[in-house]
Amino acid sequence: MSPAATTAPSAEAIVATGLTKSFGEGEARMTAVGGVDFVAHFGEMVFLVGPSGSGKTTFLSMISGILRPDAGTVKVKGQDIWSLGKDALADFRLNTIGFVFQDYHLFPRLTTAENIAIPLILKERDWNQSIAAAVKVLDVVGLKGRGEILPVKLSGGEQQRVAIARAIVGEPEILILDEPTASLDGDTGKMIIAFVKEKVLNAQRCILIVTHDARINEYADRIVHMEDGRITATDGGTE
Repeated sequence: MSPAATTAPSAEAIVATGLTKSFGEGEARMTAVGGVDFVAHFGEMVFLVGPSGSGKTTFLSMISGILRPDAGTVKVKGQDIWSLGKDALADFRLNTIGFVFQDYHLFPRLTTAENIAIPLILKERDWNQSIAAAVKVLDVVGLKGRGEILPVKLSGGEQQRVAIARAIVGEPEILILDEPTASLDGDTGKMIIAFVKEKVLNAQRCILIVTHDARINEYADRIVHMEDGRITATDGGTE
């Protein structure tokens, strides 16, 4: 399968400056992320790579409003997210960021449509309207007519598509995928990433992917390497 066409990046989606986070006290204090600067644009799919313990998860947690940095700023669409109050920050995460977790995190007793509708229910949308929206997104991810099926009846690749559908049903502008191909074979993993680039990435969305899977690197607009809590190199594109 050949790489999907690159989408030209546009306005800045995320600007992180001097991000720093440490854990522990005294001699046991360890710097997980040390003074990282980072920019990502709308219309861009960025891969974040590096060995375990390199700070990738801590870094993503800070730029997505989950983990407060010790120092530095994070601006999303120009808004300094860590200047927001608790409720405003929660609203930001719910309305701006979509997450696709490594293990899918689908609820086994809910149908695929019900799983997908969860972000809309959290926004207090009408149940029937939420299910209808979920069914439409199932069509987008190539699972038309599968809304009544339980996750256990789906293949790994299909479950990943359901997780992606759940992440995008609320039309988030920032989409974060954590090791999206870790549980998939090579061909299925490439198919999923090609699908994300062709059908999910657009000029109004920025996609960040954490991965150890070098087989999918050809689909990245930019690959950012992290090691020992710092960005050590960037392949492709410009910052």
